[in-house]
Amino acid sequence: MPKLRGEAFWRETLRSAHYVVAPMVDQSELAWRLLSRRHGAQLCYTPMLHAQVFLRDANYRRENLYGEACPEDRPLIVQFCANDPEVFVQAALLAQDYCDAIDLNLGCPQMIAKRGHYGAFLQEEWDLLQRMILLANEKLSVPITCKIRVFPEIDKTVKYAQMLEKAGCQLLTVHGRTKEQKGPLAGVASWEHIQAVRKAVSIPVFANGNIQCLSDVEECIRKTGVHGVMSAEGNLHNPALFEGRNPLVWEMAEEYLEIVQKYPCPLSYVRAHLFKLWHHTLQVYQQLREELAKVKTLEGIVDVNRELKLRCQEEIANQKEGEKPKEGLPFFHWICQPYIRPGPKERCKENGASGTEKGVRGKRALEEEEDGNSELLSKNKQKKKLRNPNKSFDPSLKPKYAKCDQCGNPKGNKCVFNMCRGCCKKRAFKETADCPGHGLLFKTKYEKSLSWQSSQRVIQTPEISRRGAVDVGETAALEEAGAS
Repeated sequence: MPKLRGEAFWRETLRSAHYVVAPMVDQSELAWRLLSRRHGAQLCYTPMLHAQVFLRDANYRRENLYGEACPEDRPLIVQFCANDPEVFVQAALLAQDYCDAIDLNLGCPQMIAKRGHYGAFLQEEWDLLQRMILLANEKLSVPITCKIRVFPEIDKTVKYAQMLEKAGCQLLTVHGRTKEQKGPLAGVASWEHIQAVRKAVSIPVFANGNIQCLSDVEECIRKTGVHGVMSAEGNLHNPALFEGRNPLVWEMAEEYLEIVQKYPCPLSYVRAHLFKLWHHTLQVYQQLREELAKVKTLEGIVDVNRELKLRCQEEIANQKEGEKPKEGLPFFHWICQPYIRPGPKERCKENGASGTEKGVRGKRALEEEEDGNSELLSKNKQKKKLRNPNKSFDPSLKPKYAKCDQCGNPKGNKCVFNMCRGCCKKRAFKETADCPGHGLLFKTKYEKSLSWQSSQRVIQTPEISRRGAVDVGETAALEEAGAS
C-alpha cells in the first residue's frame, strides 16, 4: 500500500487521535500504555530509544520493542534519538514493522541529551535534521514524525517547523517550552507558539504542555487549533485523565499491577509509576515511602500498595463531615490528581534554610553543577570533596575529548583513524589495518600468518627433496642388483 501522508495519515492510520500519551523514558512501557488506552488514550509512543544501541544490540531490540508486540497496543509510534542519518534510518528500518510511524526526538532537554548530542540540542543544526528526515522519508515504509521544543522567538519556531515539514515530516508535536525550561524552571508552556506553528504548516500538529485534566485538553484544542494533545506528567499522575475522571489511586495502581503480571517490565519502572500515582499520599505516610523505595520484588510492591490502600480506607472511615483536603490540594490525597511542580523559590522553602545553606538539594540541577558551583554539588560529590579538598569539579578544567569521525563518541587519543574503539575495530578489520593506539593489530597478525605459512612450505620442500634423492638411490641400487 502507498505510504499515507499528513492529514490522511492522522485520519486513517492514527484514527484521528486527539488524546496522546507522550514518549517517556522508562515510563511509557507496554503495561502503562495498555492502562492508558483502557482509560481514554487513543495513541501512544514508546519510550525514547537510542538508535545506535537499537541497531547494534539484539537484546535491546527485544526488550524495548520486539518482545512487547501486542495487538491492543496500536496505533503506536516508536521514538528514536539520533544524530546520524544512516544510523537513524537503519534503526528505523528494524522497527518499522512493529509500529505505525517513526518519531525523531528533537525535544529532550536533559543533560544526557546534551552529552550525547541529540534531542533538543540538535535544534540549531537544520542541515543535519533535513538530511535525517529526507533519508528517512525516502527509505521507510511508515511516515516520519518529529517532536520538538520551541525557540524563544515565535518566528524562528515557525521557520523551524516549516523546514521539518518541507524535509518530509508528516506530523509535528510541539512542546511549548524552550530547552532551558525544565525541572523547577519549567514554567508555563506557550500555547501561542503552538498556535503559530499550527497556522503555518499543513501537516497535523499535536500540542504538549500545561495538560493536567480533560478541560485543559479541550481548551488547548480550542485555542491552538491542533489535531491532538499529548500528556506526560498529567498522565503519570492520573491515567484516567483523558476520561475526565479522578479515580481512587489504588484502583489505578491495582489495575496497573495486574497488567504488569501479564506484561512484565523492570521493577524500577513499576516503582517509579507508584511513586507518581501515590505522590500526595506518600507525603503523609513517609515510612511507606521508604519501604516502597527499598522493596526488591513485585510482590513487595504489591504489599506496599495494599498497605497504602488500607491506610487511606481507614482515614476515609474516620473522616469528619465537611472536612476539606489539606495542603491546598483540589482533592483528598488518595484521589488521582495533578502535581504542580514547584518553582525554584518554592523548592528552596521546601528544602528549608538549613538545607540550602549546606548545599543539599532534593533533586540536583546538573547544569548548575556542571558550571562548577561547589555549593550546588550533589551529595556524592560533596563527599568526594571532603575526602580530597583540592579536587575540582569545574568542567573547564576537565580534558576536552575529540569526537569520533564516525559516531560522535570520544575518539582514542592515539587512534590512527580518529575513531572510538568500536568504529576503529570495524574499519581496521575491514581494511586489514593496524591501530596501535587501540591495540588492534589485524595487519600484523595477518602478515605473521603469511610468514608462518611460507616458513612451513620452506621446511616441507627440503624434506621432499631429500626423500626424492633417497628414492633415486634406491632405484639405482635395485637396477644394479638386477643386472648382476
